[in-house]
Amino acid sequence: MFTGIITGVGRIAALHALGSSLDHGKRLHIEAPPGYLDDVGLGDSIALNGACMTVTSLDLPQHQFSIDISAESLARTTGLAQINTRINLEKALRAQDRLGGHIVSGHVDGVGTVTRFAQIGESWELRVLAPPELGKYLAYKGSITINGVSLTVNQVQDHADGCEISINLIPHTVDHTALGSLTAGAAVNLEIDTVARYVERMLSATQTTSPEAVA
Repeated sequence: MFTGIITGVGRIAALHALGSSLDHGKRLHIEAPPGYLDDVGLGDSIALNGACMTVTSLDLPQHQFSIDISAESLARTTGLAQINTRINLEKALRAQDRLGGHIVSGHVDGVGTVTRFAQIGESWELRVLAPPELGKYLAYKGSITINGVSLTVNQVQDHADGCEISINLIPHTVDHTALGSLTAGAAVNLEIDTVARYVERMLSATQTTSPEAVA
């Protein structure tokens, strides 16, 4: 479990294929900020751009760790298959930690597309077009995770090709995450709010329950 509060920005330092076919995944070597890995052990979970991964090796002198990512995960995420890409890092939530963002599972629900990223006053406006199937989970003042960052939706517009959301980024978020390098057309990982997921399930279950079952 995570919170969507980024604790460091890393870099994909190296990438190796785990096999010769498209069914094989890749091994990523991630360079973390100095000291970031001091309390990390093998098997720990770290979210990379919002995708929960398992630490498989550590190189503390080089400030690096590695993860193995399957072909399935690569197909359903973005930004995790190119060397030198800057990525958002968050260690798994501990019981005594503050829940500063919102409850985040680290499971990417879909890939969105940045439609606008521009400075307005002291802040930045980020607009993202989410896949149509995620539109029902997005609401004004609701929560969304974009590349692992917990954010609040300021505006929702439904279109034929998806649901466009608008988000305000304060300078601190731009400076301390990898979101500052986004441009129009960039792909981003999206995770919907866990509460919205369960609400939709409860509503759909109620609608499909037969009168005989209720009786």
